[in-house]
Amino acid sequence: MARRKTGPSTLKGSRRARQVAVAVLGALSGETGVTEAAELIGVSLSRYYQLETRALEGLLQAVEPRGKGPQMTPEREIKALEAEKKALEKELRRHQTLLRAAHRTVGLGGRRKGGGSSTKRGRTKRGCRGKTVRRTLQKTAPEETCDGTTKRDGDVGGQDGRQPGDA
Repeated sequence: MARRKTGPSTLKGSRRARQVAVAVLGALSGETGVTEAAELIGVSLSRYYQLETRALEGLLQAVEPRGKGPQMTPEREIKALEAEKKALEKELRRHQTLLRAAHRTVGLGGRRKGGGSSTKRGRTKRGCRGKTVRRTLQKTAPEETCDGTTKRDGDVGGQDGRQPGDA
């Protein structure tokens, strides 16, 4: 594996950028004066100071520590979030399948598709579960009257045939 060349000869930049860099570095090192550096690159003194500040900001930014590995860009973040969403949806479908299997195993059954009366397009009307349970219990268990006796099929009221509350 060949070593990558480093040093001033490998630096990239336009001719103008190199001239400004040479002037700024000369002034900062004390090799030349600030006014001489400004004249060398053909700018006013205030413009020179602007360029010097910009050069130093670039230097500081370049030597800031970098994170290891590829940097997170918005595009990479979107791709990562989409992949996570896809994985979570897959896991959700798996858990739903396991739940349905568990319900079938213990005999709870699942929701029935179709068979209901529709009130709006494609929607089935949901009944009141309490009413369904009450009707089921009424069919299977004998009714008790107010005085505690059991009402038989065909009986209209209590023991004497009167409804509770009749005088």
